[in-house]
Amino acid sequence: MSEARYIPGTCNLGKSEVRRRQMVGLVGLFFSLTSLVGLISVNADPIARLGIFLPLMVASVGYVQSRSKFCLAYGLAGTFNLGKLGDISRVSDAKDREADRRTALKILGKSFLLAALVTGVIFVLPL
Repeated sequence: MSEARYIPGTCNLGKSEVRRRQMVGLVGLFFSLTSLVGLISVNADPIARLGIFLPLMVASVGYVQSRSKFCLAYGLAGTFNLGKLGDISRVSDAKDREADRRTALKILGKSFLLAALVTGVIFVLPL
């Protein structure tokens, strides 16, 4: 398998950074599930279930970033990392930075919609 390379608006993460985003997604999923179990066990009011949005957002951001091989924070900051963790480089071209910002905002939107959709399902379910 070939090594990842920076592609403006498409890829700004290397293998170790993708793994880190996968871990963020799993941690968010863990907190989402434990929050759901807690809400069910105390027979929480349906409006309280909306609080699950935050851990779901963490899970969805991690998931979408790892699938996209693109970090929204790096995209907004005009940076990328294809090497070892912490080895961040700056994007020098203004057009490339703009492409990265657009992709970062798309990832944020996708993550928000995914978390909102799952939150909505949890909200309307008779738990």
